[in-house]
Amino acid sequence: MTSPAPPADLRPIDRLLAIMARLRDPATGCPWDTEQTFATIAPYTVEEAYEVADAIERNDLADLKEELGDLLLQVVFHSRMAEEQGAFAFDDVARAINDKMIRRHPHVFGQQSYASVADQKAGWEELKAAEREKKGRAASLLDDVPVGLPALTRAVKLSKRAAGVGFVWPDVAAVVEKLDEEVRELKAELERGDVEKARQEMGDVLFVVANLARTLEVDPEDALRATNAKFVRRFRFIEQKLAERGKTADQSDLAEMDALWDEAKAAERA
Repeated sequence: MTSPAPPADLRPIDRLLAIMARLRDPATGCPWDTEQTFATIAPYTVEEAYEVADAIERNDLADLKEELGDLLLQVVFHSRMAEEQGAFAFDDVARAINDKMIRRHPHVFGQQSYASVADQKAGWEELKAAEREKKGRAASLLDDVPVGLPALTRAVKLSKRAAGVGFVWPDVAAVVEKLDEEVRELKAELERGDVEKARQEMGDVLFVVANLARTLEVDPEDALRATNAKFVRRFRFIEQKLAERGKTADQSDLAEMDALWDEAKAAERA
């Protein structure tokens, strides 16, 4: 048996909450929605966050509006499941982030003042550290860095935490020197033919790259996304030029495609 959708004259967020409640109704809701759990919805939450980032990268504001709605739906979905378990509801989520933002901005909502943006960032980290200590959950400084983060992002956060207590290379040159060292070790394992140790060394290389990104204040995920986009753009150029010659990529060879790659680079610089 179907029933009408929640009225359109509700506040948009109230209507969305009502829609989710209807979808999760065990008697009259959607079978797919009612069988979901935090664990099954989590991958969709991560995917929607990436789609928001993609819309921003493409500077597509119309798409960004839609993707932000999809991401908001994820918050509403998780909140509804928690409410059904008597844990918390959407208003509690909103209240918690309101309180956190006020607490972490004492220079805006309180009497604190900072001399610079760098001082403000340091103050932010001190407030976060105090919150972690108050929760008393982490035996290690690194314990509450989420395991589910993208690996490069987590590497940056782990190294940032360690840097906060002085466990850090002294400057960019030292990080680059360490990167050179790790690449040499990777080469040595490749020459020995030890695939497992080469895999481990590859991880060490990537961890140092993440440290270098943090030191340079570069988001490695953003940097890699930009390079991925550049690779796609240039490879499509290769495909287009090959098509003009009546070829596909698998009918070409490395020398021809490499020459076209250089042509694509030159075209971008022109």
